Amino acid sequence: MTRNLHSAPAEASGSAVDPARERAIGGVYAFSAYFLWGFLPLYFLLLAPTGPWELVAWRILLSLAFCAILLTVLRGWGRLAAIMRQPRLLLGTAAAGALIYVNWQVFILAALTGHVIETSLGYFINPIVTVVLGVLVLRERLRATQWIALAIAAIAVGVIVVGYGAFPWIALSLAFSFGTYGLIKKRLGPAVDAVSGLTLETFWLVPVATVVLIVVGSTTGLTFGAGGPWHAVLLSLVGVVTAIPLLLFAAGARRVPLTVIGLLQFVAPILQFIIGAWLLGEPMPLERWIGFGLVWLALVVLTVDSLIFARRARGVSDVGELT
Repeated sequence: MTRNLHSAPAEASGSAVDPARERAIGGVYAFSAYFLWGFLPLYFLLLAPTGPWELVAWRILLSLAFCAILLTVLRGWGRLAAIMRQPRLLLGTAAAGALIYVNWQVFILAALTGHVIETSLGYFINPIVTVVLGVLVLRERLRATQWIALAIAAIAVGVIVVGYGAFPWIALSLAFSFGTYGLIKKRLGPAVDAVSGLTLETFWLVPVATVVLIVVGSTTGLTFGAGGPWHAVLLSLVGVVTAIPLLLFAAGARRVPLTVIGLLQFVAPILQFIIGAWLLGEPMPLERWIGFGLVWLALVVLTVDSLIFARRARGVSDVGELT
């Protein structure tokens, strides 16, 4: 989708695409996606009194509606139809849809109940989970430094459980759901473009969203339209707010090396941590600082290992290529 939009003028004029410029643009796209994801908790808090279950249901339905508009504007219905004729791809998008539902529901439940810091922990842990999935699912072999990073992360979780007195189920649910979601998207590859993929993922979730809205409507009552015009406008934009970062990420990921994406992905949890700790005033006792500090140490080890390995493999730093 993005390639057609951006490369058509260049091809028409006969000029070649500048790789360095493409990497720079891709870096901006990816950074923008993570930056927007970092501020999502504040947006969801603005949607009070809408509860987490109703909010996710509207997020599903309105994301699907926005994707349908995009498919019409971009003339992408043909690509969607081609995907729907392939059972393997349909099954993959259904699995991705189930995982993204878990991720969305846990994230919004946490954001609306005073656990934004724990959501940031989940996305700090996510790169480590990706490495674990690579070993368990893809049978990849780890380097010594990667084993060290995993050991430090495991100790960090133990510190949080013992010291803080609670199992970090929010963080681990977010990390494993999004990590597995990314694995499935990687398996699907370029056969499923970003807009078609999100369209199908939300389409499979329509029955879930419908049931949730019926239950909420018959118990506590739906809030759409009941909180005034400003609230209605903000809630109606939840599909756009959901889709835009995903599309920016897809546009960026295809332009820049994975090591650059690996560095940029820390933008969102850093922002969420700042929002939770300093803006929302969530508690950060000493044991939590120790646990987070160990996770950050594991990420430093993992990032340095990734950069060194990329330099050896390519003969040049990916970050140097981008800048």
